[in-house]
Amino acid sequence: MLNTLREKVDPQHAALVLVDVQNDFCAEGGAMHREGRDLTLVKQMIPRLERLLEAARAAKVRCVWIRCAYNTGPNHYLSEVWLEQARRRRNGAYLSYPVCEPGEWNGDFFQVKPRPDEAIVTKHRYGAFEGTDLDLVLRSRGIRTVIMTGVATNVCVETTARQAFLKDYYVVFTSDCSATFSQAAHDAKQGLNFVRRQSGGRFVHDQDAGFERQRLGDLHQLLLGYGQAAHKRGW
Repeated sequence: MLNTLREKVDPQHAALVLVDVQNDFCAEGGAMHREGRDLTLVKQMIPRLERLLEAARAAKVRCVWIRCAYNTGPNHYLSEVWLEQARRRRNGAYLSYPVCEPGEWNGDFFQVKPRPDEAIVTKHRYGAFEGTDLDLVLRSRGIRTVIMTGVATNVCVETTARQAFLKDYYVVFTSDCSATFSQAAHDAKQGLNFVRRQSGGRFVHDQDAGFERQRLGDLHQLLLGYGQAAHKRGW
């Protein structure tokens, strides 16, 4: 059993999961921007994510990239249920203009990019375990803990985190290396039901969701320590 944050994020069995850091969700001209959503929090989050990614790579933590592929020419992945919901709830996305097209700018990664040796998992729904090989990718590498980052906190990142917990992974959820399009949605009780108490930047355990909320500071320092150890060993 892994009880402490240090044990959970040990590079031997931890993976940094980067969810949907794609132009359609993060860039001006992307689908969320075209829908009128505020990208401020997402743009503020990206430099923190870059620092965490750098520390994770230095510590030899596996990095697993999640990307969406929604609209295609024949629209293989968009059911009538999905499109009906889009008609009611969205401001043109999926219907008037495509979202996350494979091989196009809108589906490409935003600012941070995977290395050739880092796994990329393509999904077609909010949860990255839904109809994908993510579980196989993680278990083939002996992963026990997923460190959750990306966009949007209260949609695809949250859904994937809950799926991971149900599949018996330890889950560390980064509160400031994930972002959405309003602070209220990021903090919403209906999103992650975070226990809201001051903790000096240390983890807050969510008794309901089954995972830890972790600010960048402590996690970053832990990974830097692992990275220094790896450098000394010549990994």
